[in-house]
Amino acid sequence: MPSTVTEHPAPVAATAAHGAAAPKRRTCVFALAEARWAAAALVLFLVALPLQLTGAPAWAWGPLYALAYVMGGWEPAWAGLTALREKTLDVDLLMIVAAIGAAAIGQVMDGALLIVIFATSGALEALATTRTQDAVRGLLDLAPATAARLAGDGGEETVASTDLAVGDTILIRPGERVGADGRVLDGASEVDQATITGEPLPVAKETGDEVFAGTLNGTGALRVKVERDASDSVIARIVAMVEEASETKAPTQLFIEKVEQRYSLGMVAATLAVFAVPLGFGAGLTSSLLRAMTFMIVASPCAVVLATMPPLLSAIANAGRHGVLVKSAVVMERLGQVDAVALDKTGTLTEGTPRVTDIRPLTGSDPDEDALLVLAAAAEHPSEHPLARAIVDAARERGLDIPEMRDFNSAPGIGVAATIDGAAVAIGAPTRLLGGATDARSAGAASAAEELENGGHTAVLVERDGIPVGILGIADRLRPDAATTVTALRTLTGTSPVLVTGDNPRAAARLAAEVGIVADDVHAGLLPQDKVEAVRRLETRGHKVLVIGDGVNDAPALAAAHTGIAMGRAGSDLALETADAVIVRDELATVPKVIAVSRAARRLMVQNLVIAGVFITGLVLWDLIATLPLPLGVLGHEGSTVIVGLNGLRLLRDAAWKRAGAEGAR
Repeated sequence: MPSTVTEHPAPVAATAAHGAAAPKRRTCVFALAEARWAAAALVLFLVALPLQLTGAPAWAWGPLYALAYVMGGWEPAWAGLTALREKTLDVDLLMIVAAIGAAAIGQVMDGALLIVIFATSGALEALATTRTQDAVRGLLDLAPATAARLAGDGGEETVASTDLAVGDTILIRPGERVGADGRVLDGASEVDQATITGEPLPVAKETGDEVFAGTLNGTGALRVKVERDASDSVIARIVAMVEEASETKAPTQLFIEKVEQRYSLGMVAATLAVFAVPLGFGAGLTSSLLRAMTFMIVASPCAVVLATMPPLLSAIANAGRHGVLVKSAVVMERLGQVDAVALDKTGTLTEGTPRVTDIRPLTGSDPDEDALLVLAAAAEHPSEHPLARAIVDAARERGLDIPEMRDFNSAPGIGVAATIDGAAVAIGAPTRLLGGATDARSAGAASAAEELENGGHTAVLVERDGIPVGILGIADRLRPDAATTVTALRTLTGTSPVLVTGDNPRAAARLAAEVGIVADDVHAGLLPQDKVEAVRRLETRGHKVLVIGDGVNDAPALAAAHTGIAMGRAGSDLALETADAVIVRDELATVPKVIAVSRAARRLMVQNLVIAGVFITGLVLWDLIATLPLPLGVLGHEGSTVIVGLNGLRLLRDAAWKRAGAEGAR
């Protein structure tokens, strides 16, 4: 079905610079049982605490604490008992035992606090896991559920996209999504494939070109031969890679579980020994039990837990106030470990929106810059193409009046035509409009277009009555803070950031030169799997890689990296959910600052762990060597908790963020 110049159809709903995002599948927070139990335990604790502190009778607050124990503790207790049947002992069960032990010797509030902390942590982990799974499942909805399959006799039938087989021919009408990965047999159109490659502008497609499932067709019709099964499409592979990359983090989790197991076994053995040994040497049952319970209190990991959490949570809160959403304390800690950075181009280093950068009237033509822009804007005014929007916006920014036009026609992959003030105006790709003409005016237009394209711009030719009168250069605009951010990241990590993009090599090289990325660190024309491979190559050299991106095509690399950060304003749902952190206001300069804040948090964590270790060791030795009075044990335990908590809260101050900015600027 060859494409012809047709009347412009009804405008298709405009998509974002990076294509339409996957339909949202977002699980409600309180749809998770962990969140409901944790919230109930927290509310009960917050009601009981002021009653206890104000001297209310025990019957007023005691049942509330008891309910908090049950609400927040039954799930980890059950999980711990289940683990015991498999001959393993985890820290969650140990904390439940410690909380019950605290209550047994009168420290009901301490035990309830332990319960609330662990219940809340479990709920947050469950929520993060569920949201990522929602986004991955939602990505599959990018591919349409049905497709128009063409039969050999010219007939057409609607079939499920999953039923398409390699070799089938499908029809993609204007404004429809491509139903399968394949190759164009006939027709011409522009296809927005930013979801796959990250390219900011629709790509012209004609016979022989490859198209991807889930990408959005423009104004032309295409006949496409299916070349991959639905399960092997690029989108399906993206989903598989996100899931695979998430699973590669399991070894770290296994290491943590091993540490928990050893600690739990040691803690239980020590508590039993503290109880049984004195009893065996003739000590009284009550005194032995009191010594063992005191040991359990002073040796409990409350201070150790708070040694790490307040600095990280304070850093998260400070970053949030400055436009960076860090999804968990684990992520905040990992940010401080990165020593290599991989940056996407479109929507990350650039704004992701095409803009007119050059207006060049041709020698010998009468329009000046403003007149040339008015001519182009009038012809492009009805079009929904991103390049057309850029031209019209440029005219409006200059305050120019756009005249009326008539006889508007659009040719997919070629350009538009219209009549303006009695003159026939055509706008489109120089190679298509010039058609190999060799006169002086055409040669000048071709030379100007080549110069712009060599500089990484998209060249648009303007003709009036068949005569070239000017060239417009259009490009994605660099973010104002891109160059300073690249410099700051190089200073912080000690290595030069690398550029990984699906855009063409010329555009990538031009932008890299502007921001200070060396040519050897530029990787262009990459599909999602290629970006993952680039990240893995860095990891094989011993680097902990931070990936910064915004599109669906960046999601696999975000998941595969040590840490991933997504640009929030124009980022796809999958990128936002897969990334470990989100730059809410798209201020790229906040990335080196949040890395510096993370490193400050890690320093405070070390300080706090030393403080907590000194207190716990001292109190345990006191309890074992002499007789530690329970009130002093509780005072020492709670005192160490308060000290490390207050030390960690230092990162809440704005001064900490300013110091982070200064560290990145050095």
